[in-house]
Amino acid sequence: MARERATALLLDLDGVLRRFDPAVAAGVEREYGLADGVLSEIAMQWGRLQPVLTGQVSHADWMSSVAEALAEPAGGPDRARSAVQQWQRYRGEVDTEVLDFVREVRAAGVRVGLATNATDLLDADLTTLGLVGELDVVVNSSALGVHKPAPEYFQAACQALATPPARVLFVDDEDWAVRGARSAGLSAHRWGGHADLRYLRAALNY
Repeated sequence: MARERATALLLDLDGVLRRFDPAVAAGVEREYGLADGVLSEIAMQWGRLQPVLTGQVSHADWMSSVAEALAEPAGGPDRARSAVQQWQRYRGEVDTEVLDFVREVRAAGVRVGLATNATDLLDADLTTLGLVGELDVVVNSSALGVHKPAPEYFQAACQALATPPARVLFVDDEDWAVRGARSAGLSAHRWGGHADLRYLRAALNY
């Protein structure tokens, strides 16, 4: 049986609408004598990351824990804190081609939501990136208390869009998130880059 046509779009933030230049973190690591990739490696350790994505700890507390873990390799707690602060000042860049697509889709009457595993810094980031008002809804895991790919996350996202799951098209750059969305009854597409926009336009059929 054919799926219902999607009437709403749900987009991931990092890796789809926002991108980070890896040279920024690499430059901080070189400056402070840290191993390549160590900032992200420590920050993304699941035991450290999961609490901040579900709102149990703040973004600031999360970064403090990263600095503590880096104290020895950075040459002391002050240098570690300085390295983390310098790294965190960079909040990424908007993918302007994806943003143009979002605007085009919304102008055609399709509701668009942001579905992201994020911290309590998300609202400030959206302001910094100039994205306030560019989306109909924002579903932040840390505000919700549950993160992708949990079915409860996708249920809440569909409710925020006021659209049943079968009518929502979800786009993410991670396989596990795409699988979770499909399990929750959404259509889902793994983002591979700008060439995918043609497919998404066809799927939304606007």
